[in-house]
Amino acid sequence: MPSAPRFLQPGARPDAERPQLDLSGPILAQALQSLVAGTEAQGGIEQWIDALKLKSRMFQQALEPFVKGDEAARLPLDSFASLCAFMASVRRRVAPFLEEPAYSGMVAAIAALLAGARDTRGVNDRLEEFCSHFPQDRKHRWVRDLAAEILHNVDPERYPLMCRWVWDRKANTGVIREIWFDDQVDNITIEVPDGYGTYLVLREELSQYLTDNGVFRDVVWYVDLLCAKIYADYIAAQGGVYLRADFSAPGDPMEHTRRLLGLDGVRAGSGRTRLKAISGEAYVIEDSQLVEDNHLLD
Repeated sequence: MPSAPRFLQPGARPDAERPQLDLSGPILAQALQSLVAGTEAQGGIEQWIDALKLKSRMFQQALEPFVKGDEAARLPLDSFASLCAFMASVRRRVAPFLEEPAYSGMVAAIAALLAGARDTRGVNDRLEEFCSHFPQDRKHRWVRDLAAEILHNVDPERYPLMCRWVWDRKANTGVIREIWFDDQVDNITIEVPDGYGTYLVLREELSQYLTDNGVFRDVVWYVDLLCAKIYADYIAAQGGVYLRADFSAPGDPMEHTRRLLGLDGVRAGSGRTRLKAISGEAYVIEDSQLVEDNHLLD
């Protein structure tokens, strides 16, 4: 009998606000079917899982010393730029912080975010503290996504995906809204906080749904894929109007999903990324193996 992921086992839940989520079974069933069908035409869902694992390993290799509290830890600009290429909402806006002295300040904020990351208590406070190091305006809302991507990819079992497209209470948009069980969902405000506890409950609910439908391995990554497909289908239904600065009209049913997860960050065969410096020049990833592996999703 397959064992449950750590975050589903008794005693694994941290001290966090845990709201009740009313999710629609039929919508989830449709989304899962759409995900399977969309990936089958592109090598199968396992290749997508492998790509997400590769992305996570990149973050772990670059940032694990900060988690361990290594005072000598450094984050070379080239390494961080490689990570940014795989974060869709970050790479379009981060360029001003890839130059000194802003870069050093950002690295210090990342180090503070990851200090004690193995203890999830107080994570909401750490997220707020991280965001406080940046201007508090709409142009810097991507900072919250940067923190969420870092935590999730460095320690995917402790930290579910907490990007704004998963749930943004202020905007009343995200995956949670798209799978909410209410016939009048378009006319209501969902009173669910956007703290760590909400994302944890969402992942637990989706994980249980997936295991009930035969998914027992790599559940963490299946949840990410399912969430991205749910919101990608919403974007496609809106004709690409919402977030149109980030998403172009899809040429295939998985393009928005790929973009949300940052898996389109490297152009295969060249190492050129979608991350650009202030000058407009694209950053290049020199790791040929990474480029070759990323080609799975190009």
